[in-house]
Amino acid sequence: MKLYNDLTRRKEEFVPLKEGEVSIYSCGPTVYNFFHIGNARPFIVFDCLRRYLAYRGYRVKFVQNFTDVDDKIINKANEEGVTSDEIAQRYIDEYFVDAGGLGVLPADVHPRATDTIKEIIDLVKTLVDKGYAYESNGDVYYRTLKFKGYGKLSHQPIDELLAGARIDVSEQKEDALDFVLWKASKPGEPAWDSPWGPGRPGWHIECSAMANKHLGKTIDIHCGGQDLIFPHHENEIAQSEAANDCEFARYWVHNGYINVDNVKMSKSLGNFFTVRDASKVYGYEVIRFFMLSAHYRSQINYSAETLEQAKAGLERLYNCKNNLLFLRDRAANGELTEAESKAVARFADHKQSFLDAMDDDLNTADAISAIFELVREINIIAGAAQTPTRAFVEAALSIFEELCGVLGICAGKADELDAEIEALIEQRQAARKAKDYKTADAIRDQLSGMGIVLEDTPQGVKWKRA
Repeated sequence: MKLYNDLTRRKEEFVPLKEGEVSIYSCGPTVYNFFHIGNARPFIVFDCLRRYLAYRGYRVKFVQNFTDVDDKIINKANEEGVTSDEIAQRYIDEYFVDAGGLGVLPADVHPRATDTIKEIIDLVKTLVDKGYAYESNGDVYYRTLKFKGYGKLSHQPIDELLAGARIDVSEQKEDALDFVLWKASKPGEPAWDSPWGPGRPGWHIECSAMANKHLGKTIDIHCGGQDLIFPHHENEIAQSEAANDCEFARYWVHNGYINVDNVKMSKSLGNFFTVRDASKVYGYEVIRFFMLSAHYRSQINYSAETLEQAKAGLERLYNCKNNLLFLRDRAANGELTEAESKAVARFADHKQSFLDAMDDDLNTADAISAIFELVREINIIAGAAQTPTRAFVEAALSIFEELCGVLGICAGKADELDAEIEALIEQRQAARKAKDYKTADAIRDQLSGMGIVLEDTPQGVKWKRA
């Protein structure tokens, strides 16, 4: 498998530190609100990366943090008159609702910054002791220019970084590029005791401490959104490598931005959507399918049109799955026919196309195309006048579910009719048998009004939701 490494700006053969094992750290949310569709993309993309590596036989340890102490959390708590812990826990709980809906598996570890204070303080102390950090009025800053490799991830020369840097009037830094590791406490804020007085961690140091604690000093893959490359991930490299005297992460993988109606998503423009709200319109799985329908490094455009296209594509896959489940209960035993044997033999080609796409820098767009080619192959046999054999149906369903499972799509069960709809279909069948076509048509119209579409086939009545 090859991955595009932002550190080297090229695709590289993925070779983990330990044979058969992969360590992944993925930056998680700051928990002060529901997460938005821009946050959803890395959650979905790197869940898919994790699934694929596990599918290929690796033992994957996946860590995704929660930033649970932050100015935004503190401000929200003050507005509502509750504690920061209450705000953080509320939106951690809501994260799992939305992430679960999107098919994102829980991480092996979800560390919280507030549970990692000791490790954060120890890391900051190491940097101070080694001369990479200094205390200033209770704050602790990182001496950016002391780290010789600064800028190697974002590929920005130091002189350009210096030109864009500035010092806030409230800060007392030696240099404009220096960044905060530990913040002195302010009245009403959560604080922890430290060698530099009471305070709380800066944002960048949290991830370094959590990655070190749960994955070790050098990890295989560090991932996140493109917006995190600078300064967050650049700063993580500087502080981690200065403290530990070794490489922090071997592969840096970042997803591209999301535009909304061809405009960059922004609260000020009013084109900012939470996953919770979007799911009420399109459903969670449509959002996941939309995110995976493009290569993860490309920009994608979120709009009603693109979501409707994703919905139609997902429905096509579900129609194939539901049709196979319908036929499995009706298919005859027996050996594969000649046409079925040829089709099943070609399943291996579609699987190889899928694997080739995924091995090429997690190209989920081409992987989905391979699944659609598989579906076309299946539909040719399943749609023939003669009922396919059970052996063909089971082979088709097996490969379909295997490949879709890698992407985390089409995992839902075939729709189950409730008692009222089931009774109506049985009444319609009885009316047809009695040649009472007026009643049968009336029941069909009634079901249509309920969003149920019927199809009479030689194998029996098939149905789907409109």
